[in-house]
Amino acid sequence: MGNPPRKDEQLRSSEVTEGPERAPHRAMFRAMGYDDADLSSPMVGVANPAADITPCNVHLDDVAAAAIEGIDADGGMPIEFGTITISDAISMGTEGMKASLISREVIADSVELVAFGERMDALVTVAGCDKNLPGMMMAAIRTDLPTVFLYGGSILPGRHEGRDVTVQDVFEGVGTYAQGEMSEDELESLERDACPGAGSCGGMFTANTMASISEALGLAPLGSAGAPAESDERYEVAERAGELVLDCVENDRRPSDVLSKASFENAIALQVAMGGSTNAVLHLLALAAEAGIDLHIEEFDEIARRTPKIVNLQPGGTRVMKDLYDVGGVPVVLRRLLDAGLVDGDAATVTGRTLAEELDHLELPADEEIDADFIRPVDDPFSEEGAIKILTGNLAPDGAVLKVTGDDKFHHQGPARVFENEEDAMQYVQEGHIESGDVIVIRNEGPRGGPGMREMLGVTAAVVGQGHEDDVALITDGRFSGATRGPMIGHVAPEARGGGPIAALADGDEVTVDIPERTLEVDLSEDELQRRLDERDPDGPAYETGVLAKYGAAFGSAANGAVTNPGAKEQ
Repeated sequence: MGNPPRKDEQLRSSEVTEGPERAPHRAMFRAMGYDDADLSSPMVGVANPAADITPCNVHLDDVAAAAIEGIDADGGMPIEFGTITISDAISMGTEGMKASLISREVIADSVELVAFGERMDALVTVAGCDKNLPGMMMAAIRTDLPTVFLYGGSILPGRHEGRDVTVQDVFEGVGTYAQGEMSEDELESLERDACPGAGSCGGMFTANTMASISEALGLAPLGSAGAPAESDERYEVAERAGELVLDCVENDRRPSDVLSKASFENAIALQVAMGGSTNAVLHLLALAAEAGIDLHIEEFDEIARRTPKIVNLQPGGTRVMKDLYDVGGVPVVLRRLLDAGLVDGDAATVTGRTLAEELDHLELPADEEIDADFIRPVDDPFSEEGAIKILTGNLAPDGAVLKVTGDDKFHHQGPARVFENEEDAMQYVQEGHIESGDVIVIRNEGPRGGPGMREMLGVTAAVVGQGHEDDVALITDGRFSGATRGPMIGHVAPEARGGGPIAALADGDEVTVDIPERTLEVDLSEDELQRRLDERDPDGPAYETGVLAKYGAAFGSAANGAVTNPGAKEQ
């Protein structure tokens, strides 16, 4: 047999498939069943974090298989490879949660390494659980290969006592049980009903927030985020992603051609209009840093001030992603924002069309045909401002992040109850010590201090479950789950580990949270704050060896996305 047909020599994979000197390389591919037609085609990596450790990812082999079908049918050479995932919901409230944000970096690093090492031409990046999504998008940006982002879809709500429930209800049920207002049998019954199958958590929590944002950024096709995990429509989305990536290869369409300052501003507008997770602030800052696009945490607040909240899903409301999908999905929200001049319709998308052109291309129900109590017109919003607020003040000089799920005029002043870690705070809450007016402070949980910036849904849900959603505030240099609700302020920067003012707080200090004024203050003079900081004897790193030590030392500030990529930090 002669040499295989030659592919476009501009494709990077020709380095391992073309010419007599690459006969050993081709022999390796042939051992896996690839033939001459494959070897003469664009090599498309399918990055798949499928795993049996979370319902978010348990079905991703099937999703990836559908994408592979699309790649193969359109003349590509699909190569599937794996990467890790961490189940945030399962690690929540444990020491293991420190691994969550690190997994974002490991996913980005591993996909970048495989694509680089194997000389791939393009990628379909599949994602399920929370950190999969930004990790995969970061990898796409770093490699700058033609890439289509593919979400695995969300779980359907469970049914419990005649109402829809999600894992958020179970976390809050733990607090209700601790308060004595739910029996252990009732909690167990709720536990058994809440998660009926595969898919990411169903509310507008972190996974669905980032999936929605992937559309606004242009890295995923419009309409691709909403289809539930276990639906024929999800596999149709996956197959189309496989077909689309070959179009990206043919037209040399890369993330750098799609992403712009306008696309990030569009993503923020969508986030605040939908009441998306606070984690999206961290992840969008990280994505912008990877892309070399100048984005500052203050811009989230600027965009939120001019963008009303027009969608109300869990945790603020009662509906889930499936409900939004049934009335047209994320594109319906983007169309309303576009018609109101709140997003830039000229921003590019992965299809090659602009955002406005893509919306025109889709078959969407007319606004007047949408009868849903969880989505409103821009001129009749749930609130005049978007749900994300950036607070600053002498406790957070570089900013802190709050998602409003209740009163956006909230003002709270009360004594600090200071804890050096999440476990101590959780014990205090579960033992019933919190009182109306308290400000719970959890420090040493930042990107470096934790390390890994744990999410603290267990604590926040316990507070809410005990009836303190509106009269107890919580502040931390760590993070919150997208399912968190109430006046919970995270991402306080600088973090305690970096000598931030949160490290100077003591029990009884009077702390003020003022949402209208966007302030987070303690009633102490600058001199007193500095004196306390100077007298601190900070502990060394929590881990001195292994992966937590390595990434803990590399994390940057939460105010800049907590990135570990040295090039991104220089940006």
